[in-house]
Amino acid sequence: MASAADGVGNLGAEQNHISVPVADHGAWATAMNNLGIMPMGISGQQLVSDSLCIQRFDPGLGLIAPINPMIAGISLVPPPPVPPDMPVIKEIIHCKSCTLFPQNPNLPPPSTRERPPGCKTVFVGGLPENATEEIIREVFDQCGEITAIRKSKKNFCHIRFSEEFMVDKAIYLSGYRMRIGSSTDKKDSGKIHVDFAQARDDLYEWECKQRLLAREERHRRKIHEDRLRPPSPPPIVHYSEHEVALLADRLKDDHKFSEAIAILFTWIDRGEVNRRTANHFYSMIQSANSHVRRLMSEKAQHEEELERAKEAFKNALLAILNQFEQITAVFTAATRQKAWDHFSKAQRKNIDIWRKQCEELRNAHSEEIMGIRREEEMEMSDDESDESPCKKMRTEENGVCDQTQASLKEENDSLRWQLDAYRNEVELLRKEQSRASRPEDDHSHTHPHSPEAQIQLLQQSMHSMQQQLLNLQEKLSSKETELEQAREEHRYLEGEVLSLRDKLLSSNGETVEGTNGELHEKGINGCVPSLYHSRDRRTELITRGVITSEKEALLLGIISTFLHVHPFGANLEYLWSYIQRLDSKVSAGELERLMVRLPSMFRQELSGVGATLEKRWKFCGFDTLSSA
Repeated sequence: MASAADGVGNLGAEQNHISVPVADHGAWATAMNNLGIMPMGISGQQLVSDSLCIQRFDPGLGLIAPINPMIAGISLVPPPPVPPDMPVIKEIIHCKSCTLFPQNPNLPPPSTRERPPGCKTVFVGGLPENATEEIIREVFDQCGEITAIRKSKKNFCHIRFSEEFMVDKAIYLSGYRMRIGSSTDKKDSGKIHVDFAQARDDLYEWECKQRLLAREERHRRKIHEDRLRPPSPPPIVHYSEHEVALLADRLKDDHKFSEAIAILFTWIDRGEVNRRTANHFYSMIQSANSHVRRLMSEKAQHEEELERAKEAFKNALLAILNQFEQITAVFTAATRQKAWDHFSKAQRKNIDIWRKQCEELRNAHSEEIMGIRREEEMEMSDDESDESPCKKMRTEENGVCDQTQASLKEENDSLRWQLDAYRNEVELLRKEQSRASRPEDDHSHTHPHSPEAQIQLLQQSMHSMQQQLLNLQEKLSSKETELEQAREEHRYLEGEVLSLRDKLLSSNGETVEGTNGELHEKGINGCVPSLYHSRDRRTELITRGVITSEKEALLLGIISTFLHVHPFGANLEYLWSYIQRLDSKVSAGELERLMVRLPSMFRQELSGVGATLEKRWKFCGFDTLSSA
């Protein structure tokens, strides 16, 4: 019988090949049961009862339910679970040329070696001496398609199947005793042993399959990574005259500025700047610099929108606070004597709870508004300090006084805020005392404490609050007096500084001699009679012609030497980058102010044409000496 599926269809054609007569229903049922086929008669009736049949067989479906590993399709339908301690009962298998008898079920099952990867070949030993390749193929054809049989002269062979699961069916036949025909000759019988065989062809096919699976897995992972990888940036075009003209137009467009500035950076980084292209790059950098003004205007616009949103938020909070105040006034009016007596006990309790909740929400809301106002005051103070950077030079002489004033101002503000908070608490305590002083019979019965005790406690707490309020007022007055004293000291120090400047002006005769003589002559002639009496003019003369510190003298010498070796002049950035190596704390603005104060030594000129126009500083001290 070639396969289990052919058993039912070719039943009538194969009757003469079966050694057991069909009339013997018991032997016929045993053979069919061993092959995993439902025992049915020629006419279609069931030969044995359902209790003796193979489990999981549904005769209504007309299908063969494979429970035997000899049947094709065992890997498609799983067999029923078998308890591990239950022995596997094997029965006799009848074939055309031979009969297979199972071993004693009490004996241990035959042993097998470790299964090699991708095994499709089995070793069959213990064959009868008279067993031929046709008989072996007849027995093992029931396990699946056989691709090759290699038989040896020493009663063993190797059988290679087309699929791996067929090997498991062949292993099931291990331990059976094979008898060829009905002969009792020793050469016609033998106990077969089926085991896994290690073949090079099986290993090669398994490795090829594993490599194919690995390639598919790598391809699948690569597709997944490509899907998650961010897109590559667009390629940067190469430098050319045409691309420069296009890029200059794109730099002026707000929507394309980001892409254009990236291309400009790449070109500069690649080294495309040379003498021939320097003017083009300078114009593009100038366009990029002009975009800064657009950004600042955009930032100012956003700041205006933010301020408008803050103002709208503050107005909304004030409106909500106003409504809270109105609701609180309603609760206060309801708790007065003429309205309070008409409410029941439950109504009074609810009104009292609602009033307390409303007051808590109102206080929290008012604290939030006060916080917003404090932040606005702090921002305004920061803006005022940022608006006057020129005052920093004058505060170096009286820094201690300014620090004292700032600390006193902070303490004064904090004391004022504490004073406002204590005043609010005193007002709340007074309101509670006025409400507690009302005669209420209901509250006297429900609360364990008497109203007199509560009034006394409130009076004590109010007295302590008043004491703290008086102490804070005394501290505030003392701080205000200290602040006035600090201001007096500040004015005194300013007078001292002005007197020192006057002395310095009178002592420095070399620098201001010519100016004093001219001014004296003009004063005699009556042209400028009150020039020496003007404090602002003296300050201007000091700042324009006098070196006030050793650091400025040192910077003056370095700048003079540097510009003397550059007869064609140098711009401010070049000069500042050189001095930065000597002193990193010097700023470009400080150098420019120093050179502006000394016009007799340094002169600023414009050089270049068009896009290359720039301001250069030159040293002209020797020219001034020669002209003098």
